[in-house]
Amino acid sequence: MATWNLSNTIHHLLICNGSSCNRVGAEDLTQELRKEISIRGLDDMIHTTRTRCNGRCHDKCVVINYPQGNWYKDLKPEDVTIFIDSLLDNKDYTGKISHSYNNHGFDRSPEVVTGIRKDPDKVKKVSK
Repeated sequence: MATWNLSNTIHHLLICNGSSCNRVGAEDLTQELRKEISIRGLDDMIHTTRTRCNGRCHDKCVVINYPQGNWYKDLKPEDVTIFIDSLLDNKDYTGKISHSYNNHGFDRSPEVVTGIRKDPDKVKKVSK
């Protein structure tokens, strides 16, 4: 098991590999992102983590750029070069952002499905 030195990391990409994203190519997207990062010698700057479901199945494939707070939707392997370019240029990958963090919460792109609200009355309470 590796312990990465993250001191030079600028972008941490959380790549959803939940079942909905996997059905439309999340593993291919994950491998293509990692390959492009490696080819460009950006491993020290861009770290990737494969996650389970991020709860935005309608937006599959989902990638979250932390700490910037942008959630990207509908990413495909063929988007990887432009996506990495946008990260390096500190520009948003127009048309692919579903949500952006604004220091108070998330702004949702108008064309993105709002989704369901979490109902606190239906959440199972965990005893301490």
